[in-house]
Amino acid sequence: MNANGLRRTRADRVMSVVLGFILAGMLFPLAWMVIGSLSPHWDAGWFDPFAEGPVWSHYRDLFAAMPFGRYLLNSAIVAIMVTIGNVLLCFPVGYALARRRFRGRDLLYSAAAIVLMVPPYVLIVPMFTLIHQLGWYDTLWAITIPALVHPLGVLLVKGAVSAVPIEVEEAALLDGAGPWRIVYRIVMPICRPTLAVLAVQVFWLTWNSFLFPFILTGEHARTLPVALAMFRGYQGVDRPHLFAAATLATVPVLLVFLFFQRQIIAGLTAGAVKR
Repeated sequence: MNANGLRRTRADRVMSVVLGFILAGMLFPLAWMVIGSLSPHWDAGWFDPFAEGPVWSHYRDLFAAMPFGRYLLNSAIVAIMVTIGNVLLCFPVGYALARRRFRGRDLLYSAAAIVLMVPPYVLIVPMFTLIHQLGWYDTLWAITIPALVHPLGVLLVKGAVSAVPIEVEEAALLDGAGPWRIVYRIVMPICRPTLAVLAVQVFWLTWNSFLFPFILTGEHARTLPVALAMFRGYQGVDRPHLFAAATLATVPVLLVFLFFQRQIIAGLTAGAVKR
């Protein structure tokens, strides 16, 4: 092995060690949470998780201490509806911005970009007033309908559609395909990696959303993040039960990421390889 190859091998090993430490640091809070949820005792902020064996009853106690199943179901319904809505509604808007020429097109694009710069806190009062006037307070509609179209999704779809060669659509048009078939049967599958990234992004943002569910819902339509924040009202400072609830709240996000893993990697690496 020559000197350049030896230096490259050493650099790869150093990089592997560094990445290993970074990965361990990222996984440590997750492991701490899972172990803490199985710990029988917690004293002075430290615990021996295997002193008496893992305690699985903490997960069962959650459903007896509060309506945890309903909160979990509320979060799942809202996250799924918002995710599907963003994929189905952001795509035609982004496609129109990328392919169509119409009056106000640039204004609409600029508005989508500007909305991303607006802090959500300035919308608290008008959103609360509007939801009350519509009679949606403490319903799932209050936290679902306003989030069905995210400006980030519109911008992502526009960029993905703009990267699709126009010759693909022209060839389909010559073959007799109609405009709706071109959009949903040809262009949309090509943009699948971007849509997967959008779906995962919207899902975890909605699943972890706290501000508006806290303000716009009560006991009936409460979601899981709000329930976790108010958990001290049910259990005091009971860390094992709190960690168990946080673990259950983390599982759906991990499952969604694993399900869309290939599409996410394809979307992130698109254009990285020179053809």
